[in-house]
Amino acid sequence: ADRTTPAFDAAMSGKRFDAVVDFAAYTGRDAHGVVRALRDRTGHYVFISTGQVYLVRDQCPTPAREEHFQGPLLAQPTDPTDLDNWRYGVDKRAAEDVFAVAFAERSFPYTTLRLPMVNGERDHHRRLESYLWRVLDRGPVLLPDGAERPMRHVSATAVVRCIVGLLGNPATHGQAFNLAQDETPSLPALVALLGEIVGTRPPVVPVPTAALRDAGLDPVAVSPFSDRWMSFLDPARAKGELGFVHEPVRAYVDRFVACMLSSPPADRPAGYLRRPEEIRLASNR
Repeated sequence: ADRTTPAFDAAMSGKRFDAVVDFAAYTGRDAHGVVRALRDRTGHYVFISTGQVYLVRDQCPTPAREEHFQGPLLAQPTDPTDLDNWRYGVDKRAAEDVFAVAFAERSFPYTTLRLPMVNGERDHHRRLESYLWRVLDRGPVLLPDGAERPMRHVSATAVVRCIVGLLGNPATHGQAFNLAQDETPSLPALVALLGEIVGTRPPVVPVPTAALRDAGLDPVAVSPFSDRWMSFLDPARAKGELGFVHEPVRAYVDRFVACMLSSPPADRPAGYLRRPEEIRLASNR
């Protein structure tokens, strides 16, 4: 059923669930619909939120911890790309606020998981995959402004294991937890790791963001992990209270590469389609 229509309430009517895991609630309105449809009908509701709830905070510390959720927000930006990302974070915050009120007033049994960028074989954004094909074609990998800042993502496998482990645990009700890997590789290090796994040494070429734009290239399409809207989370609370354990980056990247090479997709990510232009730009530098 379409959750944004009355059909959602009708579909939920008369049903009970031991647990609900919601990956597709994006706004306060979505959250109100959940509380209305599932109140007293589920033993546990898990809301998949995002680290972007911290990125829209004004002067939020890094790495972000759960208590950093509270505080003033950034002003609404005017750039269309920034506006979309800002709105995503603000809307997810609004959903979290609805669940917090429902817990305080009605003991709605929710738990929030805040995720950074998720890497896995079925990432529909195809971000890590974008780097793999660039490494395999042995051409230069362009990194906007060098991309040396550390990254802290999360593997889809680690997220799933955490969800399964916490379902039905009343101690998590009304709580929020950051999930993230422990390691903080730079993007050049991650590209080098991909090369090591497939047996090559990819040439990395730092390129100013302005030069990419002057060439008509979208820096995030060229290098998805160069997006400035990329959260950096502290997973200490989940490790201490949930027993959250994240596998080594090498382990999940190795598994990802094996999957891509054994069952390659029929097409390439949209951002890879202008690869010849990237190579020409690198050769002129």
